[in-house]
Amino acid sequence: MINNDSDNRYNQRGVSSSKDEVHQVVDKLDRGCYPGAFCKITEDLLTGNKNMRNVIHSDGAGTKSILAYLWYRETGDPNVFRGIAQDSIVMNLDDLACVGIWDRVILSSTVNRNARNFPAEALAALIEGTEAFIQTLQEFGIGVSSGGGETADVGDLTGTVAVDSCAVAIVPNNKIINNANIRPGLSIVGLSSSGQSSYENQENSGIGSNGLTSARHEMLSSHYRENFPETFDPQTKEEFLYCGPFLMQDSLINSSLSIGQALLSPTRTYLPVVKSIMAEIRDSVLGLVHCSGGGQTKCMRFGTNVHHIKNNLFTPPPLFLEIQRVSGTTDKEMYQVYNMGHRFEIYCEPEAADEIISISKSFKIEAQIIGRTEETARQNGENHLSINTDKFELNYG
Repeated sequence: MINNDSDNRYNQRGVSSSKDEVHQVVDKLDRGCYPGAFCKITEDLLTGNKNMRNVIHSDGAGTKSILAYLWYRETGDPNVFRGIAQDSIVMNLDDLACVGIWDRVILSSTVNRNARNFPAEALAALIEGTEAFIQTLQEFGIGVSSGGGETADVGDLTGTVAVDSCAVAIVPNNKIINNANIRPGLSIVGLSSSGQSSYENQENSGIGSNGLTSARHEMLSSHYRENFPETFDPQTKEEFLYCGPFLMQDSLINSSLSIGQALLSPTRTYLPVVKSIMAEIRDSVLGLVHCSGGGQTKCMRFGTNVHHIKNNLFTPPPLFLEIQRVSGTTDKEMYQVYNMGHRFEIYCEPEAADEIISISKSFKIEAQIIGRTEETARQNGENHLSINTDKFELNYG
């Protein structure tokens, strides 16, 4: 029987879609030189140049690495970890893009592994994947360099592998994008998360690197609970562990991908597109949002006195529809956990939207006006979000 209490199911796996408990602490700390920016920006303490600013950012592939581990154990192919390397890098770099950074970035990666379960060939594929993806970015004019990394054998902490990255950058003060400038009267252009861009070598399911704990357990069957106990927390109740109908090699309906391929689809970077857009019409762009943690509700953290209205979203890609079908997750929770079809938003003057869409499509990434901003309807001036489709209306904040 499907349990529709999706928030309970999500929390029962030891994860949080809103991270309210984190924000309650972090939001009280120093927010840096630009409190409304997507990333914390500080004075340039590295060189002391008053015209420059520093950004240091950390993120990772999350529990998507467990899916790669399952694929590796079933197929024997270690190259699956090359995609995990990309996931970890993109989750950092596309956040940096939201403050206008795509040059002079040094990247370092940390791999925490259980050496029994994650042997040398898998580690080699992960490291090689990191270097190969950095090379690909450089070919598209993205100024990213490798600063090395660390591999830690921590079998007592993890049963498989965790992959994280840290990016450090120096940026001219006059190049910073400050999302505090998001205001009423703007168009919101969304860049699709699925399909195949001109710089990808395979179809992308659109999943990114968020919500994978929930997706893995809702989609995959008890076969994985029974055979791979190292891939879950034994404190989690059995009813929330691998309770789906699929094996990884099963086909995903309405897609050319298998279930495993769709869940493992490498996180798409939007850096080549964003760099091109900003080179052409920077003055018309007021803000950039990477719809990562928090899915379609991420935008509420940015702007001043804003009612974010999203009333022309993309049709959700097949993987999201299937996750919702098999789990019974509510629409409200789905749009808070997953990107549901676009993972990057550009807040712009309305007259600039068509050019942004055209530039995105030149990279074979679909784009469209997905909404607009209006003045907040809250008496306290807080931001809020409305998502409207022909099937439902969702309100957040």
